[in-house]
Amino acid sequence: MAKNRPVKRTRSVPAGEHSPGGQAESAGGSEAAEPFRWLNEEELHAWMALVGMVTKLPAAMDRQLQRDAGLTHFEYQVLVGLSRAPERTLRMSELADFTAGQLPRLSQVATRMERRGWLTRRPDPTDGRYTLAGLTDAGMAKLEASAPDHVTAVRHLVFDSLSPAQVRQMTQIARRIAQAAGSADFH
Repeated sequence: MAKNRPVKRTRSVPAGEHSPGGQAESAGGSEAAEPFRWLNEEELHAWMALVGMVTKLPAAMDRQLQRDAGLTHFEYQVLVGLSRAPERTLRMSELADFTAGQLPRLSQVATRMERRGWLTRRPDPTDGRYTLAGLTDAGMAKLEASAPDHVTAVRHLVFDSLSPAQVRQMTQIARRIAQAAGSADFH
């Protein structure tokens, strides 16, 4: 990879104005060079480590849950979200937010989980535009049976190699990145 070498990005600058590079534009409206910030070495190493983690960790969680519980990680998150809700019930839109999933995907997964008897869906009596998902006793039993192996895997893959201070740092860092990603405008 190239090291911090500037890349020229161009943008249109009105005639007679100076580009960020300090060059005056001609009346013909030609393009001006705009500096581009490459990642420095420390940022590049951190970025590659983060990409590795966000690629490998979900795959490892899926493998563990498939092997030990016959669940995908997404299905497990649906069970967790419902188990934590009052009366083990959430609007599907709230459950989609909790799982960071899109409603169409959640709807497909909920259909499979309904067939297995783990959740039910019904119109929200307070506002018929919404659908409520509720965790059944069978769904709660599935979560309770699946949780010990899953928590063991999470401890092994994440927490066993971190100090308490690193866990606190990871929490703060992950929240900031998730917040930025959730409100990102890449323009």
